[in-house]
Amino acid sequence: MTDITNAMADLDEQKVLKLVNEQLRAKKEPIQILDELRRGMDIVGDRFSKNEYFLVELVMSADVFKKAMTILEPKLLAAQRTTAKGKVVIGTVQGDIHYIGKNLVVAFLKSSGFEVYDLGEDVPPEKFVSKLKETGAPVLALSGLITTTHDVMRTTIEALKTAGIRKKVKVMIGGGDINQETVKYTGADAFGRDALSAVELAKKFSGETK
Repeated sequence: MTDITNAMADLDEQKVLKLVNEQLRAKKEPIQILDELRRGMDIVGDRFSKNEYFLVELVMSADVFKKAMTILEPKLLAAQRTTAKGKVVIGTVQGDIHYIGKNLVVAFLKSSGFEVYDLGEDVPPEKFVSKLKETGAPVLALSGLITTTHDVMRTTIEALKTAGIRKKVKVMIGGGDINQETVKYTGADAFGRDALSAVELAKKFSGETK
């Protein structure tokens, strides 16, 4: 593991921010730094699942990641301007306020050159529809960590049909217990297992809708 990954996993905020700044000055690619942060976040999630970390540590990890992203953001936006790959609307669906996984996906999409419209958490179907119409984005990413959000995802995708834009938009979903069965149930096009696979899906879908 790299120093950044270890520091992120140990929730050492000062060390994480120091290392991010140092590595940017050393001309390290922002996406590599982001990937090392992601690996640290994965370890935090693993420790949480094993009851080695609790909710307070989980919230702390999100805060450290957010501060690191504040430093990386200008570099990621520069990549977005020079290698624009398409537009993605993303958000955590209504009834769910989880954001850590979604924010990782947002960061990876931006670093890969996507123009990202993050609607945040607890987003109602009509807000997704409105933003898709406004931006003309061909890809919608729906996040949900709890089982009850499967119905909301399904309702959201139905709202796209009602609005007459479903055929113009590819929908990918992601979250804790989401699998191919969930894709079938909700009417989505695919699911992403993690932030990296979400980026690959966005690239694929953007190419298909051009």
